[in-house]
Amino acid sequence: QGQEKLSCNPKKENGTHVVLCELGNPMKAGAQITVDMELSVSGLEDMGDAVTFHLQLRSKNSPSPSNASVTVTVPVEAEAEMELRGNSLPATTVLPTSWHRVEGSQRLEDHGIKVEHVYELHNKGPSTVSGVTLSLAVPHLLGDHVLLYLLELGTEGGMNCSHHPALNPAQV
Repeated sequence: QGQEKLSCNPKKENGTHVVLCELGNPMKAGAQITVDMELSVSGLEDMGDAVTFHLQLRSKNSPSPSNASVTVTVPVEAEAEMELRGNSLPATTVLPTSWHRVEGSQRLEDHGIKVEHVYELHNKGPSTVSGVTLSLAVPHLLGDHVLLYLLELGTEGGMNCSHHPALNPAQV
């Protein structure tokens, strides 16, 4: 008839997490009860693509064949929106028409004008992410000529980076 809050107690039983809820004591014969439960589950990153709950009504009175358990499987989907932001410093670069690269030089200015490209990968949520791979293809050759001389690659914020084999080949 009315709505009541259940008194539920979490505990461990045989290595699994169990939540026991007292529905009523004593309960009248022929009583019908509807229970709505909201469960909060943490650590879903390692759970795979579903969480399984085993539900069972047990009576402290005489055993009943209706004490069978029911299995409910709930699919788990992580959702996160990623955003990649990029910037070049300076935004525009113009080489003088008379400029030529000096072969074999160890001076940075003999290889061109320094341009720094900065990329930021942002997680806009709502879930956290792990195992994200960002592949960035930078055109460093135009035919047989050097288009961009890749000098250095770095990361911040606990990210791992694998370096391109064409990174700083002249050791400038």
